[in-house]
Amino acid sequence: RPSLPTRKPSGSCLLDPPWALPDDAALSEELAWEDGGSPRSPSGQCCKSPPPPGVLGERMSVDWIGYGYAALVASGGVIGYAKAGSVPSLAAGLLFGGLAGVGTYQQSQDPKNIWLSLIASGTLTAVMGMRFYNSRKFMPAGLIAGASLLMVGRLGLQMMEKPLQP
Repeated sequence: RPSLPTRKPSGSCLLDPPWALPDDAALSEELAWEDGGSPRSPSGQCCKSPPPPGVLGERMSVDWIGYGYAALVASGGVIGYAKAGSVPSLAAGLLFGGLAGVGTYQQSQDPKNIWLSLIASGTLTAVMGMRFYNSRKFMPAGLIAGASLLMVGRLGLQMMEKPLQP
């Protein structure tokens, strides 16, 4: 029976999940058992397993362009309300900005999950494109229609990318 460490080191796998190991290699000695063995959980499994997706320790890419687009749409609704008192602008801006933000978050978790972002930006492309066509005013319809069209194109390109081969 191996003897237990005299004190529980931070990130040891006695009680912590396997992905809670410290990154510093200098602490590897602290994690070893007193008899010189490798650190193992009470069930005998090695603590060196990779973290599950989305768990602290795995770096997820952040889609700054997608979040910027969501902020642009939401702020457009707020500005429309502040300048003209338009409650429909506020509601639509917050709704579509929120949908675009949630869609971007989903896509950062799973790069192939683009459907919510595509629906939000596609709808805004059609609606604001028609408003721009009828009014010929760049602000706000032309700006949002253009940004939404760029997002639809970007998402379309991401859909057509081939998955990476191992």
